[in-house]
Amino acid sequence: MSTESSNDESRDTQLRADALEYHRSPTRGKIEVVATKPLSNQRDLSLAYSPGVAYACEEIAADPNMAAEYTSRANLVAVITNGTAVLGLGNIGPLASKPVMEGKGCLFKKFAGVDVFDLELDEMDPDKLVDAIAMLEPTVGGINLEDIKAPECFYIEKKLRERMNIPVFHDDQHGTAIISTAALLNALKVVRKDIGQIKLCASGAGAAAIACLDMMVLLGVKRENIFVTDSRGVIYLGREANMEANKARYAQATDARTLSDIMHGADVFLGCSTAGVLTGEMVKSMANQPVILALANPEPEIRPEVARAARPDCIIATGRSDYPNQVNNVLCFPYIFRGALDCGATRITDEMKLACVTAIAELAEAEASDVVASAYEGQDLNFGPEYIIPKPFDPRLLAAIAPRVAQAAADSGVAARPILDMAAYRDKLAQMIYHTGFFMKPVFTKAKARARRVAYAEGSDRRVLRAVQTVVDEGIARPVLIGERAKVERAIKDAGLRLQADSDYTLVELEGDATLQGARLLKSGEVDALICGMQGSYDSHLVHVQEEIGTAPGVGVLAAMNALVLDKYTLFITDTYVNDQPTAPELAEIARLGAAMLRQFGLEPRVALLSHSSLGSSQRPSARRMREARELLKASAPDLSVIGEIHGDAALSEEIRDIYKIEDGFAGSANLLVMPSLDAANILFNVLKVAAGKGVTVGPILLGAARPVHILSPSATVRRIVNMTALAAAAVE
Repeated sequence: MSTESSNDESRDTQLRADALEYHRSPTRGKIEVVATKPLSNQRDLSLAYSPGVAYACEEIAADPNMAAEYTSRANLVAVITNGTAVLGLGNIGPLASKPVMEGKGCLFKKFAGVDVFDLELDEMDPDKLVDAIAMLEPTVGGINLEDIKAPECFYIEKKLRERMNIPVFHDDQHGTAIISTAALLNALKVVRKDIGQIKLCASGAGAAAIACLDMMVLLGVKRENIFVTDSRGVIYLGREANMEANKARYAQATDARTLSDIMHGADVFLGCSTAGVLTGEMVKSMANQPVILALANPEPEIRPEVARAARPDCIIATGRSDYPNQVNNVLCFPYIFRGALDCGATRITDEMKLACVTAIAELAEAEASDVVASAYEGQDLNFGPEYIIPKPFDPRLLAAIAPRVAQAAADSGVAARPILDMAAYRDKLAQMIYHTGFFMKPVFTKAKARARRVAYAEGSDRRVLRAVQTVVDEGIARPVLIGERAKVERAIKDAGLRLQADSDYTLVELEGDATLQGARLLKSGEVDALICGMQGSYDSHLVHVQEEIGTAPGVGVLAAMNALVLDKYTLFITDTYVNDQPTAPELAEIARLGAAMLRQFGLEPRVALLSHSSLGSSQRPSARRMREARELLKASAPDLSVIGEIHGDAALSEEIRDIYKIEDGFAGSANLLVMPSLDAANILFNVLKVAAGKGVTVGPILLGAARPVHILSPSATVRRIVNMTALAAAAVE
């Protein structure tokens, strides 16, 4: 076995172990059901259950539409499978498919705030499956069918659409169809070809392929210009082997029998089949500026580099995240359901799907906002051959797609609760995306593009080494370990890691204080960033950073900021470690530094200066400092959205601000909380981390330093070290 093959096998083994541990710990599985109302006293119990619940039941009995007001049904989707066609795994059965369905539920929640029940049904009979799913209508507001094999999936969806009065959506079909059609529309714009004149050849005739073809026909591709192959070859008129109605619709009167035969002169290739079926020779035979949608996962029908070697003028999209133009269903399904649920759609119509197509296509053409450009720094976001569809983590997707879908539902007469103020609805959606835990994704993207040298002061710490293994595998940075060679090598061996000196990391022999040594390496330019703090007190590391690195030009203060992803909020809290009682000018500068960091995450900062006082209600010194900081921010950062001094609950809730008639021109929830003291900040962060912070915690993030350096804490996890490595690497100019 070659060294490269051995390394790949070892990497796969470790990935498997890491993935299993991720699913097992700290809580088994990826989802849970939580109550949205308090049950803390007898009064709550009487409202939630007997006798108070009877009133809600009576309202719904009198008017079924009231279920949207008094229950979670209008925000609840059932993700349903029988496990017969799980992506990349095949017919593994319903039980084994459950991790995939739970993962789908996580994406619904994170990207669009939609709640999910995942239901894995042990039923292979299509009619019995239809009966079982149809009985769920009183429970959920929508049905997302997933990983059900063709041709049964066509029949099941059709029957459910006929029987149910809620949206039914088979994502494998329509999600792929929507994204690939948006990609096709934009690719044809780039090459200036008429959709009604192109020749399209498809490899694959399963659920996804047929749905893609149907959508493309709806947009203008001529059926007579479409040629399709499956595992038996070309689908032609008169063929009997392995034919069914959905395939037969695309049968052609042709003597061609292989994919190679039909590819001559083709303008577009659509692949929903298997790896490697499209060769460079076939691509050479295509028309000028061919469009290739190679969507097989995890390995496409042809690799982009092979396609471009054959035809440098081609435009290619795949399902992979490591190439441009990723066709990813997450661009669609959360948002089409968000729009459908919010308007009470009774079904998902062709008009709604087309609205989704055009919204996605138009977003790729739109000029990237500052937030998006910052989030994907180093990548070409200009509409063209390598940017024909938006990035999956573009924060504009929700507000761009869901309103168009809701409007299309109203226009096509299926919206039970049409949205009357669409502008207000867009604003509400735009704020939702900032409460997700995906804010680290752009940071990782930026870090990978830069591959900077990151030093780790505690180079023999096993947590550090596990993190470094991930950093190496994912190409986040080039690690430099400070430590004693024997200890580092022994720790790597004991941890069962694959790290190899000189190739995977550079070792710098420890000479005295590791953080001081690391700071001097950073100061001299021998490394680009530094991670320290895994052992000892924060202050003991900070003194070396202050003496060796200092503050950035024009910055007068260092500060620490921690981030928390909670169920409803993503919050950044300052100053958690550095300044005991910051002055008003220091508070203003900390707010500006924190806001700049949020923009590196691709987030638009909304700053709250928190206090026991609310807009002048107290004259205590801490309240006066927060008020003065606000005035300083008005002068120094007039474009920054700031509220304060203000109570913590009012900073997060427009409803509370309305009760107290606080009108300060501040919309939505604050995401950057500037605290009046170190004690307040540190206590708030640590309480929230344990009480509610089940998701991502990032930090401490050191603000204001002349070079990227972050001082962690002894409780830092492997995940947090990886996050901070990406953040440090991404910040290097």
